[in-house]
Amino acid sequence: IFTKTRMFLNESIDRQHFPPRNFGAISSPHNLFENASVVILPVPYDGTTDWRSGTREGPAAIIDASQYMELYDIELDREIHEAGIYTMPEVQPVMSGPEGMVQRVYEVEKNLLELGKKVIMLGGEHSLTTGAVKAHKELFPKLTVLQLDAHADLRDEYLGTGFSHACVMRRVLDICPIVQAGIRSMSLEESGFVKKRGMELFFAREPLERGTINKIVSNLSEKVYITIDTDVFDPGLVPAVGTPEPGGLGWYDTISLLREVSRKRDIVGFDVVELCPREGPAASAYFVARLTYKLIGYMTGPR
Repeated sequence: IFTKTRMFLNESIDRQHFPPRNFGAISSPHNLFENASVVILPVPYDGTTDWRSGTREGPAAIIDASQYMELYDIELDREIHEAGIYTMPEVQPVMSGPEGMVQRVYEVEKNLLELGKKVIMLGGEHSLTTGAVKAHKELFPKLTVLQLDAHADLRDEYLGTGFSHACVMRRVLDICPIVQAGIRSMSLEESGFVKKRGMELFFAREPLERGTINKIVSNLSEKVYITIDTDVFDPGLVPAVGTPEPGGLGWYDTISLLREVSRKRDIVGFDVVELCPREGPAASAYFVARLTYKLIGYMTGPR
């Protein structure tokens, strides 16, 4: 009886209902947790946003936009979702403050990693990355984080907290080495910190040509976690962000970098954060959905 019921439901859903509301509108068996190599973790939180709030709406917008993607990827010549992609329920915000939210992300991601899943977090504000990196660092001791971002995010404290979105890479740097690309905005304090530490930043004004890409990759360890703040892109391409900056990366140069990282290094997880849907057209959410799907393809395919 159970088998017949399940067959009826599956056939009925296929013929008479909208596809499931998950990342990519993926159907069974590729959307089941037990079959998934990749887990999408939506985290709708923006507790430290200080200009235009609304990044908490980013995960839902990305998932909704992903319903309209073609699941076949021309470049990779395969349907990426066949690796198995499960969409988790949204993580409930901790309202005590950003440090508590970072801890919650750490605990959720740690549990998923221990089950052998690759975790892709959809934010939400950038402060969440600290929790994700902490969980990955425990599993991969020689981890490096590649940050694609318009902002350095290296303040030690901002508006009374060291766990602001403006401090996220300073906190990540407390955990493991970082490589920053696409940067085009920082404070005097951050500039002084970079010079004191002898850090090499890859600024957005430097084209992502072959030599620059090779240099970025050479600074990464074998295990890499990638964090992508959507304001790294030219605001003409992705205007729906909370803190836009003139200039920025394009689609193909970013894809070239991510493809090369996936070929030369092992991408163990990533996040995409800071999409603010209310600030721009739906095309921004679709852009981010396609980027997420493409990077899943690089991460799960042959190196």
